[in-house]
Amino acid sequence: MSEVTLGQYYPGNSIIHRLDPRVKLFATLVFIVLLFITNNIFGFGLLAIVLAATVIASEVPFVKLLKGIRGILFILIFSAIFNLFLTDGIILVHVGVFKITDQGIYRAVFIAVRLIFLVIGTSIMTLTTTPNNLADGLEKAFSFLKVIKFPVHEMAMMMSLALRFIPTLIEETDKIKKAQMARGADFESGNIFRRAKSLIPILIPLFISSIKRAVNLAQAMEARCYNGGNRTKLHPLQYKMRDAVGYICCFALIAVTIGLNISMEHLRLLLLTFM
Repeated sequence: MSEVTLGQYYPGNSIIHRLDPRVKLFATLVFIVLLFITNNIFGFGLLAIVLAATVIASEVPFVKLLKGIRGILFILIFSAIFNLFLTDGIILVHVGVFKITDQGIYRAVFIAVRLIFLVIGTSIMTLTTTPNNLADGLEKAFSFLKVIKFPVHEMAMMMSLALRFIPTLIEETDKIKKAQMARGADFESGNIFRRAKSLIPILIPLFISSIKRAVNLAQAMEARCYNGGNRTKLHPLQYKMRDAVGYICCFALIAVTIGLNISMEHLRLLLLTFM
């Protein structure tokens, strides 16, 4: 559980830290969309360069970003194996009922790269943005929905509280696990069903503790007469020159990536025509 980086903030004063949260939200959304529409090695190379430059500019230790990848290692391996053995194409290796094809290797590598880039890209946003700033950015970015009476402030507040308590719940999970292990609980041995059953002594106390925390938080907010109406901000969000540069870089990345995709598709069709 300690490998989860979502909701954790890494203090710093880098250019990425100082960007407006709305810019970081937009950039993360653009990166995710481009990541899933890119289907060639040149596009992934461009995204890799952009991601590496962002990591360097954020001044977040790369080891901390790798912890997020360790958290999805099982999903990463399962997805790669699933695509490797169950994709049709030219058979390269055939052992029993299993076969490895050229398209299987292609898809396995691409899905692994997509997941790794996805985790690193989203981790940079949460590691360089405090939950409060992220909530303010969401509220500002979706303020146009107030026209249709959508509870924008409440949505942003819920997401802020969820992100705020992720590290707390992770820490409490570790404490409960260690307490159960001190009482003789075994979470490592046995098959997958036995391991799943052994998680019950962790999940039940964690579930009860989460409900108590939610009730205490609700009572504290009511005792302070909290109202999600027109609340003022101590540090209202204001765009600066660096934010404009951030938006320009995002639109430039969109244009270049789409151009690469179109060019590679035309090249592929041209090669098929001559072949």
